[in-house]
Amino acid sequence: MQVILLEKIANLGNLGDVVKVKDGYARNFLIPTKAARRATEAAIKEFEAKRAELEKAAAEKLAAAQKLGEAIAGKTVRIAQKAGVDGRLFGSVTNADIAEALTKLGSPIAKSQVRLPNGPLKTVGEFPVSVAAHTDVVVDISVQVVAEAE
Repeated sequence: MQVILLEKIANLGNLGDVVKVKDGYARNFLIPTKAARRATEAAIKEFEAKRAELEKAAAEKLAAAQKLGEAIAGKTVRIAQKAGVDGRLFGSVTNADIAEALTKLGSPIAKSQVRLPNGPLKTVGEFPVSVAAHTDVVVDISVQVVAEAE
């Protein structure tokens, strides 16, 4: 299916690009999240009329993401979980836990923006984690997992 992108999407294209994607990806993700529209003649003409407005909105999103990235870059988030004597957790620390901890610190982050390259954290220790506030703004933070005092 041919779609016109209404925002920058990683590994796909920039604002205004007309790209061919699988039908399910377009129907189930891109179009419902308003990241793209079906590329018909009418939609392309309408996009060209609104292009400056959409580019301005995209620039504002990027500026807000850069400000957020500067605020959280290099921070250390401390999360307490129940752990056994050998340092393994009863459960794990997920991207939702990290996002919640960052939000409590005053930086609103969605769980989908937290990138855990090796999956959930299952041991006590300090781990580097990436936070993608925007496709162009990815900052590294440190997550310190400690055993919960009972």
